[in-house]
Amino acid sequence: MTSPSVAPPAPLSPGRLRLVILAMSLGAFAIGTTEFASMGLLPQIASSLDVSIPQAGMLITLYALGVVIGAPLVTIAAVRMPRSQLLVLLIALIGLGNLLSAIALDFTVLAAARFVAGLPHGAFFGVASLVAARLSPANQRARSVSLVMLGLTIATMLGVPASTALGQAVGWRSAYLIVVVIAAASTLAIWRLVPEPEGAGATGSIRGELRALQRAQVWLGLGMGAIGFGGMFAVYSYIGEIVPGVLGLGMGAVPLALFVFGVGMTIGNLVAGRLADRSIYGTIFLGLLGMAGSLAVFALVAHQAVAGMILLFAIAVTSQLMGPSLQLFLLDASPDAPSLAAALHHSALNIGNSLGAALGAAVLAAGWGLLAPAWTGVVLAILGLGVASWSLLVHRRQRAQAVAAAPVAAEVPVG
Repeated sequence: MTSPSVAPPAPLSPGRLRLVILAMSLGAFAIGTTEFASMGLLPQIASSLDVSIPQAGMLITLYALGVVIGAPLVTIAAVRMPRSQLLVLLIALIGLGNLLSAIALDFTVLAAARFVAGLPHGAFFGVASLVAARLSPANQRARSVSLVMLGLTIATMLGVPASTALGQAVGWRSAYLIVVVIAAASTLAIWRLVPEPEGAGATGSIRGELRALQRAQVWLGLGMGAIGFGGMFAVYSYIGEIVPGVLGLGMGAVPLALFVFGVGMTIGNLVAGRLADRSIYGTIFLGLLGMAGSLAVFALVAHQAVAGMILLFAIAVTSQLMGPSLQLFLLDASPDAPSLAAALHHSALNIGNSLGAALGAAVLAAGWGLLAPAWTGVVLAILGLGVASWSLLVHRRQRAQAVAAAPVAAEVPVG
């Protein structure tokens, strides 16, 4: 991969850079909390608004749909807005969507509010990743991106269980109100702390950003995310059934399994930031190979509870090796139109979420057993490896063509 052609500004001091990343990571924590909190509160929402559990489950689907649609549309609509100002607007919209969710008086309004809350999700992560990369020294870009994403993984470990417990204790609306408070704090912090990076501001155009969609490597990167990450979601979506039904533990162990998974995601995210600064492709391949292997071993040993928990941890770690790596991959794949490419990363992840969950549901419905989703995940991870291999071949061919063209270009007289 090549680095963005625009020269980065003078790097911030380490202390200032940490504060900038913390401000954006706080927004990621709010987004991660609201994305998954609804899952644990569906019975309370269904009872309160007099709908069925399957109907309430549409709230999750509508949020994901908002992410998939909003990532490209919001990014393109705001292409000429300075990136630092856009971050403030996006996290404020996250807060607004959750405020509307908290005060919704009927299911239709709540469903619309969840869709609205999902619209800024992908654009926020895309722009935050771009800002973090542009403000960081060249050898720390992936690490900075991973620290922004750390808010999302910590949310799965702490924010989601805490907001779910609060929602169960005092009412589901409180879970969304907590997100409003966190989003407000992040809005203020970003407004006060995050500067406008050179080369990432309001000089773009809709046509310019759409050029990202003309690049094969962008589509291959999105394919890695949508297909490869689907392998992890094939199992994660059904932990509530797998833990009691396969590991042999009670329903009370499900929160523990989710916590273990969240810890694994957090560690994997941190490791990915360091590895991807050395090799983006190497980290992507390691993540996909590790995910395929850990899913396969899980399917073989999950009947032993301790081994099953260890393998759930391993699946989480290896899956997150791809997160910051793919985000940086897409930034580099479209250096002159990075915002749309980076935002589409989260559309791809939500497609992977839906794909893994849907295929897992299909093999369960076919009667193939509770371990069938794990084998489905193995297949998806291997298919992701195929897409990554294709991308690497394209990259090597492009690099060879550039080297071959360089001497010819040097012989062309100037003026």
